[in-house]
Amino acid sequence: MTKIKLLAQTNDTVTLRLRDFRKLIEAAEERADLAAVDAHRAYEDRVGWEVARQNYYSRDELERLLDGESPVRVWREKRGMTQRALAQAANVNVSYLAEIEGGKKPGSAAALQRLGKALDVPMEQLVAGFYRKSRRAR
Repeated sequence: MTKIKLLAQTNDTVTLRLRDFRKLIEAAEERADLAAVDAHRAYEDRVGWEVARQNYYSRDELERLLDGESPVRVWREKRGMTQRALAQAANVNVSYLAEIEGGKKPGSAAALQRLGKALDVPMEQLVAGFYRKSRRAR
């Protein structure tokens, strides 16, 4: 990275050229990306690639999520579970699970937490709106 030139400085602020500021932001994002890659590689080394692979999306699964399909349904099917089996494992009523998967109800935080535990995924991955917003950003 080229040297950043300070245009002005006080006890509380620093003034930079806009292009220098953008270079700093880009460098910070690059470091964050590299740290994420390193953390993921460490995770794969710790649990093994085959185990880690069980939590990777296939192209079809990702398309389904981006098209607005229920993440709970996608993960349930990925895990090879029926609605009844997941409902029992998560101590959730089958009809409530069907409403969550059908998009009629968002699911309470407590229910999503239990479903995530039963599916062995973080609860945040079961929140449907996240995927639809991501697709619109393309």
